[in-house]
Amino acid sequence: MDSSYVALKVKELGLRPLAVHLDNGWNSEAAVKNIQNICTILHIDLYTYVIDWDEFRDLQLSFLKASTPDSEIPSDHAIVSILYKLAKKNSVNYIIGGTNITSESIMPSEWSQGHSDWKYISGLQHQFGKIKLRSFPHRSLFEDVWNRFVLRIKWIELLNYIDYDKEKAKEIIKAELKWEDYGRKHGESHYTRIFQEYILPVKFGYDKRRAHYSSSIVAGQLSREQALKMLEEPLYLTNEAMEQDINYLVSKFSINKEEFETIMNAPPKSYWDYDNYQRTWYYKLARGLYRAIKN
Repeated sequence: MDSSYVALKVKELGLRPLAVHLDNGWNSEAAVKNIQNICTILHIDLYTYVIDWDEFRDLQLSFLKASTPDSEIPSDHAIVSILYKLAKKNSVNYIIGGTNITSESIMPSEWSQGHSDWKYISGLQHQFGKIKLRSFPHRSLFEDVWNRFVLRIKWIELLNYIDYDKEKAKEIIKAELKWEDYGRKHGESHYTRIFQEYILPVKFGYDKRRAHYSSSIVAGQLSREQALKMLEEPLYLTNEAMEQDINYLVSKFSINKEEFETIMNAPPKSYWDYDNYQRTWYYKLARGLYRAIKN
């Protein structure tokens, strides 16, 4: 919903945006409908990148087998990579995103890290995957540096420059863009819902609502008492709904229940248990130089 509200504000500013969507095979019907309504009502051109499902399915399974709490990284990495690719192709210097400090300012690093780390991502696929990633949208550390400091493609998180109240924004896009609520943050994705509401809390003991509510408390849009009350609500209202989601995931991944239970019962690991850019000498050197120049 953040990006949906950004689309509305961008048009109000008189800009001519290109909307970019990554179809990773997990869209809910409501998500597809929302995208169509937003782009039609606001007269925004839409570019949709449909990811190779066999590659992506295998990569997501690799992350689950690696037993780390960051299985959304393949989607996040691909989204940013596609945005950079289209910015360069269309000679656009600005990428306007929906990330905001009002609802996303607090998140323990151990819960998810390595989003831009292609060494980490490709390493997990090499170790646990069965398919070579030939078309998966990606970028290296050096490409990130090139895009940012040489091509000077800038990220503008528009919601950080306005008085962004998530609940008020939700009512506005419902009225003006026929936006349908997903019920949960990132409920537009079947996989994200299952991962955040079952895999993360059951396997790792992480409830992302705690981070999301904490951000809203700091922003003055939610009281701590309200947040604690909301946390008493179960992630799944019924066991039937939970089982339905698990069966959907198992079927989508073409695995059986026993394989899924093996994944769930494997000892939790983290980003630091695997090879990554932050362990390399050139990353440490670049980080030191960047800090010195910034200071």
